[in-house]
Amino acid sequence: MFPLYEVRRIWINQDKHMYALWKDLIQKAGLSPDEEVDYTVGVFIGEKLVATGSYQENILKCLVVCKEYQSENFLTKLVVHLLGELQMKGITHTFVYTKPGNKAIFYSLGFREILSTETVLFMEQGTPNLSSYLSMLSKLNHSENASAIVMNANPFTKGHLFLVQQAAKVSSHVYVFVLSENRSEFSFTDRLAMVKAGVSQIANVTVVPTENYIVSSLTFPTYFLKDQAPLELARIQAKVDALLFKEKIAPRLSITKRFVGEEPYSEVTEVYNQAMKEVFNNEIDLIVLPRLAIEGNIVSATKVREALKQKNQALLKQFLPESSYDYLKKKFRGE
Repeated sequence: MFPLYEVRRIWINQDKHMYALWKDLIQKAGLSPDEEVDYTVGVFIGEKLVATGSYQENILKCLVVCKEYQSENFLTKLVVHLLGELQMKGITHTFVYTKPGNKAIFYSLGFREILSTETVLFMEQGTPNLSSYLSMLSKLNHSENASAIVMNANPFTKGHLFLVQQAAKVSSHVYVFVLSENRSEFSFTDRLAMVKAGVSQIANVTVVPTENYIVSSLTFPTYFLKDQAPLELARIQAKVDALLFKEKIAPRLSITKRFVGEEPYSEVTEVYNQAMKEVFNNEIDLIVLPRLAIEGNIVSATKVREALKQKNQALLKQFLPESSYDYLKKKFRGE
């Protein structure tokens, strides 16, 4: 007999009892309760929580059904409910972050695979999608044996410029990917503009947005938590991000090298560098360059942001290329 059930929202950040039930269910499924979520729903039989699902922005995640109820189609009901909530917010391009065994269910709901590993499955529904992004990249392909740099550029410093210059000297072409995610002090629009202005005099460089497919809330959400990020979760996500880059993105641009800077400050960024080294496995050369130091002081965007708060013009002129300094000066004068 089909059990009587109720689907209702769970306020995991406000209701300690519900959070405990949710956390127990999540952990029994081998998932982390540290995942960021905006909205969570549960399937209840009486007061027993037997299934749950969440979304963060446009990403479905933390989808779990108790083993004894996995024949009841509750996963589909959760997904339909979450998609309905997102559609009411005008969101029609959706990602899911789940286990490989759920592929057939999501395929039947219109999702298509982005990447699959032994433990994680990424799929998406709607457009523009990965295929659209890869098609755009293919049109930008300039040469064989190209190099890549991925940066947040929050803001674009002389350290970022140094990395690009060094890569450009030894590469036929360099693709500078700028994080599209708006989770930094400076908007994507501002960061992209500063990067383009900063590299405009280097002929063999093309600046590209990452969209959802490199260091984003989909592929590597803990990147944006920095010091607050659980490192074990960061390692898992970093490997998935690196694998997506190696298998899907690099081939479209004939990328054989990726340049990164040494990371003396952020443990999460260092975890990412280690994950790339492991995943690339000599198929893509990971080239780690020493961080640029000026008068013995390592250049970092963190120091620049602090200097902006303190209105330390001397440090800003020391650490920022003229293009970024002028851009920020005009921006803050405009505000």
